[in-house]
Amino acid sequence: MLSIGEFSKICEVSTKTLRYYDEIGLIHPDEINPENGYRYYSTKQLTKMLFINRLKSYYFSLEEIKDILELEQDQSEEKLSAALNLKKREIQEKLRAYEYTLKQINSDVINLEKGISMMSYLNKIEVQLVDTKPMNILFTRQMLSSDDYELGYGMYFSKLYEKIASEKLTLLGTPITIYHSHEYNPAGNDTEFALPIEEIVKGTREIPVGLCAKSVYKGPYSELTSVYAKLREWIENEGYELVKSPYEIYLTDPTQATVPEDLVTEVYFPVKKRS
Repeated sequence: MLSIGEFSKICEVSTKTLRYYDEIGLIHPDEINPENGYRYYSTKQLTKMLFINRLKSYYFSLEEIKDILELEQDQSEEKLSAALNLKKREIQEKLRAYEYTLKQINSDVINLEKGISMMSYLNKIEVQLVDTKPMNILFTRQMLSSDDYELGYGMYFSKLYEKIASEKLTLLGTPITIYHSHEYNPAGNDTEFALPIEEIVKGTREIPVGLCAKSVYKGPYSELTSVYAKLREWIENEGYELVKSPYEIYLTDPTQATVPEDLVTEVYFPVKKRS
């Protein structure tokens, strides 16, 4: 048996952390002396503790680790492999995001050294006035928090695609998101997911013909706020006003884009001339 201090030293985990792990049911001492409360761990528990440390190094949360430890023996390898693959994809996504951020920082540094403003990229965002055609859309509308967006996009668009397939409907274009909230709320925003189809069936509506200020942006979705800012500035300067909710049309399938820079999005602001 190892005292909590010896176990702590071997595994490089503080005794305070070990006591916390005991409280949350992650790993319990093999024995607690009833007279003095001293905690003891068996040498067999070293492997379990090292396994916990390894999962932590892979950025699993303690709750995720606890779920993995509670897997049934006959299912553990298969489910552990699935959990590792999921975590691997999450880390790859973060790496791609960091790589893009590094490129942006390098570009900003170079521009600043040349005496060019960091925000000069806004001047490259072009705005045009277009007349849009009416679209019949199959839609679903949800309140989504900022944390739900990524999951929500995949889930709700998937349901729309499933309905199109099951009812043999005719798809006419790429996914659309319409933002109905008047202000940003991290707790939840009124978001409509839509696909243009030919048939008029239950769950469809029309986006009417109208005048729109439009921008086409090539790059990650996180940068679309810059496009929105540019569009609002253009609308103000050119004497127009927003009359309906803005919407985005995704020309590129995010699952097919190898890097965020390849994503192409059209942003539309329905407008009318200010009286």
